Order: sequence, then structure tokens, then C-alpha cells
Amino acid sequence: MKQVLVPRPAATLILARDASDGMEVLMIRRTQSAAFMGGAHVFPGGGVDASDASAELASHCEGLDDAEASRLLSLDRGGLAYWNAAVRECFEEAGLLLAHDAAGDYPDLNEEVFGQWRESVRSGKATLADLCREHRLRLAAGRMVYFSHWITQPGRPRRYDTRFFVAEAPLAQKPSHDNHESVDHLWIQPAHALEQHRRGEMQLVFPTIKTLESIAGFATAAALMAFARSPRKMPVMAPRTASSREGKKLLVPGDYAYAEVGKLDPECHGTASCEIIPGTTVQLSPKVRRITAPNPGYMTGPGTNTYLVGAGEDIIVIDPGPAIDSHIEAVLAAAGGRIRWIMVTHTHTDHSPAAALLKAKTGAQLLGMPPPPLERQDQSFQPDRVLAHGERIALAGCVLRVIHAPGHASNQLCYLLEDEKLLFTGDHVMQGSTVVINPPDGDMRVYLDSLRQLQSEDLDWLAPGHGFLMGRPQEALERLLIHRLGRENKVLNAVRDAGTATLEHLLPLVYDDVSPRLHPVASRSLLAHLIKLRDEGRVQESRGSWSLA
Repeated sequence: MKQVLVPRPAATLILARDASDGMEVLMIRRTQSAAFMGGAHVFPGGGVDASDASAELASHCEGLDDAEASRLLSLDRGGLAYWNAAVRECFEEAGLLLAHDAAGDYPDLNEEVFGQWRESVRSGKATLADLCREHRLRLAAGRMVYFSHWITQPGRPRRYDTRFFVAEAPLAQKPSHDNHESVDHLWIQPAHALEQHRRGEMQLVFPTIKTLESIAGFATAAALMAFARSPRKMPVMAPRTASSREGKKLLVPGDYAYAEVGKLDPECHGTASCEIIPGTTVQLSPKVRRITAPNPGYMTGPGTNTYLVGAGEDIIVIDPGPAIDSHIEAVLAAAGGRIRWIMVTHTHTDHSPAAALLKAKTGAQLLGMPPPPLERQDQSFQPDRVLAHGERIALAGCVLRVIHAPGHASNQLCYLLEDEKLLFTGDHVMQGSTVVINPPDGDMRVYLDSLRQLQSEDLDWLAPGHGFLMGRPQEALERLLIHRLGRENKVLNAVRDAGTATLEHLLPLVYDDVSPRLHPVASRSLLAHLIKLRDEGRVQESRGSWSLA
């Protein structure tokens, strides 16, 4: 097996300034012959050198020490070296020095004197510490803010573990490229750089594109700095290469397929797909395959997932899906006719109607809970065996534990494949959206309790009824709880502000972040929130109007 390169520590500096028509950032163009990102426009930056971690250079830093720098980067030690590397690389490549005098002012660099220092630092004949000592300068580490963290994906000839920093540019200084690594430079608005890239007039690499996209909305350098200093999560942006019908694509954390692609293609060859294509069988593990039904929509996402589970000749089908002939044929073909059991998470009409048809073709046993006597429930599903919470089922070389998780549906079951710590969630957890809680079968209080129940489980993966495999299950569950409780607070605030209001009046206030075309569906979840709050004695209802209790 080919050895995977360990990423080299590196630092990049985004310098911003205000211009008459908006905020600009400094970009340099790397020489075409560069071994890494040749010909691309980038922010100044490069690898962390040993001199960047020297005790003497640390003594010349203002506003930051190694302990605090390391804490910000989630390192045990050595964090300040990244700040120092960003300053040094910017000086070498762009001729701008983020160091100030005793008065706190950036120096107006004497071209001849500092030009010599720049070449000496670049060639290794002198260090940044020598420059600071000679000219009594302090590195402006405290004026630089940690912005993002990128790691080059496996399979590349060079890999870097890069910390991005942002700072306001020293306006007394003028940039210049070094004619070694950089052959051009310019100040440009982020949106303009992205547009030039789209037109093929500027070469940008993926982290630069994503960084420009993230800062394009800031009108001033001060606004960008304020955002950078605000408390926020700092996910590691480690791109993954995936395949699609349009060719290779790069994914970052937050893209729906990101976790699944990392599981299926850990060495990042680009063999895993970032698209869900109905009728295509995807091998998720030695025991689990997925086939998605051709029923995409705003309620079903890319379609309903059917899972084939088994380690031997016999196959379990989880959620056979809608009664669509082509989907049933795809499931039969993938299983090879060895379907012995059909398990259903719940009986909404996109999950279970194919069960009776598959049973007629295979003689498989139906397992699950019967449908409640309500509309939009699949009354054709009548289980041969009714499953109970906590029951362990040993079938097809697998052990599945049944977890009753009502709330979205009163008969919602999740199935935990214990040896893989993989949970088939049905609609209890969906990817890309929250599920509708539709009274009377849907119950918001019960749903939240069911989410909390899953937080006690040891899980590695969620296999939802719609979408890709989801990693970091406990984070996903916590996000759902926070989102639902945040929505509940909006309901309470809207009722308080209105005094007395109907559901129709509250709907656009509580769901102002949701497309109006989805409001008819959102109204059902709004009702579920109101019923929960009423049962808790926090609101009251009279003749269709709601008010605080």
C-alpha cells in the first residue's frame, strides 16, 4: 500500500484593506514552475520553518504568547510558530512586514534596506528575529486573527496542514512580488476574483476559492476582522475527492456526502460518489448496501433509501420504499432473490408500501409495528412479527437491536447494527432538513425525548431514510435538539409579541427562514410545538387563538 504523506505545517495570511468601492485582499501569483499550485493566485503563505519556533523570535512578538496561540489552534505547544511563519512568508513573498515600532506604528519600509533584509530572510542568511532585533520591531501577532484550518487531501504529491490568518494590511507599506516564488500581485475584491476565476482569467485553487467565498460578503476590513474575532466553530477543512456524473469534485465538511465519501474512500482516490442516483447499489460496508427509490421531492430529498443487510446468503431489507415497480426490481436484482426478512422503520407511504409486493415475490417475513389508523399511513403493511423496544434480532449473520423512537411517527423504529455501530434511522433523523412533526400521530415532546434517548447510544454512523451516511452522530443529534428548541423559542416570542394570535398569523413569523411554498407543511410542526407548550402550561388556546398562559 502506498504510504500516505504526513501534511507539513504551514501558514497563510489574508491581508485586507478598504478601497473606494469595497474591501480588497492581497493576492500573489505563484510562478508557473512552482512545484505546488504553480500559476495560481493565492494569499501569501508557506511552510512553517524551524526559525519560526525560536525562543528569540517569540520574545519579539506583541499581543500573543505560545500558550495562547497553541490554545487557539488546539495544539499542546508550538502554536505561535504559525503566526510567525505567516508574517515571514508575507514579508518574503509580498514585501509587507506585519511588525511595528515602539509606538505601535507599522514602518514605512525603506526599499533598499528592507529589500536586503527580505532577500537575506528568504535565502536563510538571516532570520526574522535578526531583523526585529536590529530595527527594534515587534511582530504584530496580536493584530492577526486565526481564520480557518485546511489540510490537503491524501494522494497529492505535497500535503500541507495550513492555518489561515487574517489581518488589516499595513497601509504605509506597498507590496511587491519577489520574482522567485511570486511573479505578480494585486489588490482585488473577493467577488471580483471569483468572477475572474469563473471566466477563466484567474487560476484559483480550492481552498482559495472557498476562502474568497466566505469573505466576499464583508463590506469593510473592520467587518471582516470583527467576524474573525467572534466566537465560532473552527472545523478542519480537509477536502475529499469524490466522483460525480460531471467528473471529480472536491467536498468539504458540511457537504452532504462528505462523511460517506471519507468512509468509503479513506485514501481519497475519488472512487466514492457524491451523488445519490436512484436504482444504483452502493456498498456501504461488507454487510450493508443502499438502493434509493426514484421518488425525489422536497419531502423525500433525493429519494427514499432501501438498505440491504446481510453477511451471508440471506438478506434483510430495511425500508423497502414506495410501490414503484422499477425500484422493487432493483432491490430484487441486488439481493439476488435471497430476501428472507423485510423490516420497516415506520409506515409512512414512502417507506413501507413495497413490503407487501416484495413479500409476494420472495415469501419474506415482515417485521415492524402496525400502522396507526390514520390518513397517510400505509395500511397494507401488516407485520408477521411485531417488534418491541430493546429486542435483539440475530438474522443474516447480523445482530440488530430495535429502538422505539416515536415522535415523527408513533410506530417509528430505529435499528442498530451493533458491531458496526450503525443506526438505521428511518425518518427519525434525516439529512439536510428536519422532519415534519404532524399531530396527532406526531408529537413534539415525544420526538425530543426520543432524540435524547439516542444520545445515550454508542454510535459511529447514522443511515437515514433520505440522504447519505452521516458521521458524528452525537453532534447531529445535538444540532437537531438545539434547532428544535430554537424554533420553540421563536414560537414563544411570536406568541408573546402578538398577545393573541392564530396559527396562520404565527406561521410566517416563526418560519420566516423557510420558503413560503413549504409553509403548509411547516404549519404541522408549528401546531406540534404549540401543543407541546400547551401541555407544559406555557401557552393556552381558545377558539383557534393562542396566547401565553
